[in-house]
Amino acid sequence: MMLVRSMRLAALPAALALVVMTASGALAQKKYDTGATDTEIKIGNIIPYSGPASAYGTIGKTETAYFNMINAQGGINGRKINFISYDDAYSPPKAVEQVRRLVESDEVLVVFNPLGTPSNTAIQKYLNGKKVPQLFVATGATKWNDPKNFPWTIGWQPSYQSEAQIYAKYLLKEKPNAKIGVLYQNDDFGKDYLKGFKDGLGAKASSMITIEDSYEIAEPTIDTHVVKLKAANPDVLMIFTTPKFAAQTIKKTAELGWKPLQILANVSVSVGAVMQPAGFDNAQGVLSASYTKDGTDSQWKDDPGMKKWNAFLDKYMPDANKADSSTVYGYGAAQTLVKVLQMCGDDLTRTNVMKQAASLKDFTPDTLLPGITINTSPTDFAPISQLQMQRFKGDKWERFGEIFSADVATQ
Repeated sequence: MMLVRSMRLAALPAALALVVMTASGALAQKKYDTGATDTEIKIGNIIPYSGPASAYGTIGKTETAYFNMINAQGGINGRKINFISYDDAYSPPKAVEQVRRLVESDEVLVVFNPLGTPSNTAIQKYLNGKKVPQLFVATGATKWNDPKNFPWTIGWQPSYQSEAQIYAKYLLKEKPNAKIGVLYQNDDFGKDYLKGFKDGLGAKASSMITIEDSYEIAEPTIDTHVVKLKAANPDVLMIFTTPKFAAQTIKKTAELGWKPLQILANVSVSVGAVMQPAGFDNAQGVLSASYTKDGTDSQWKDDPGMKKWNAFLDKYMPDANKADSSTVYGYGAAQTLVKVLQMCGDDLTRTNVMKQAASLKDFTPDTLLPGITINTSPTDFAPISQLQMQRFKGDKWERFGEIFSADVATQ
């Protein structure tokens, strides 16, 4: 008996050592940066809930609701998302102030889906200097795909230049003798569209574009700009504007009895926020391009992804306007973030978040059009680069033609 007991005692330290090693191994697998713990992941966001681009505020509200749903389902690997979203009023100085607050006071892990080209431009160097992910920015400027110089910034939606090149390709094929007027916002957002459009037209840009006119985001109305464009008598009007001004342009064009072919930037295709305020009668025949499904389109009533989107809105945003495409956008972006955080496992460091964000392969959020997928790599920070043309008819958009890929070269 004594011999057996001695052997057991001798084995005890070894067993304890094994338990300690196993426990420490498990602990070692969990890696956290500021903003992540065993129970919580802090996600920061800025978006214009007020000001000239406040129509986009629905995106932030949708993302808040989506993360509430994820938390109700148990969170991500047992951790709840603490989503902190501030109003920057589409003002770059305000954006800088709010992002500093998120990073230095709230101590978030990442800044997710900050909206607007001017605002993101204002915060990009700060976040990259702090090595805080500027994750899936809500703007299609080409500059977000620059992993060499800005390794902490990554886009989400198709780039404005890619989109504008698709419109140029369409016109060169369908209306090669068009006289084109261009209305654009006088900032990085509008200029990116203008550059992509001119690049797409190539040598014909100077002969086809008969007038360019820009407006300032602070202007209450752009009616005078529409009158000026009409005076030049182009037969195609490119509308590179944010939602409020897109609705104004379509409405004013109709009031003037002017009937050019109107092509609208994808950021302003919302039926609820743009086409309805402009007047469905006025919006007939307007063209654009899309990469997401339209929540009001009956063709998606049996689509599994849109069934999930509808169920989500019914439960978590019962008062939401399903005609507002911002609810589709916010859902898709939030679903992409959740995918990345799931891929991170227990390594919730900022470095690993960026690594996983740059490792997406054929990921398909519920709201993307069939055939369009999200792909990233360490040298490609442009997750979505495909679009399909669409025409407004009745009270909804109708897609037509092939899916275009129009990758603009990495910076």
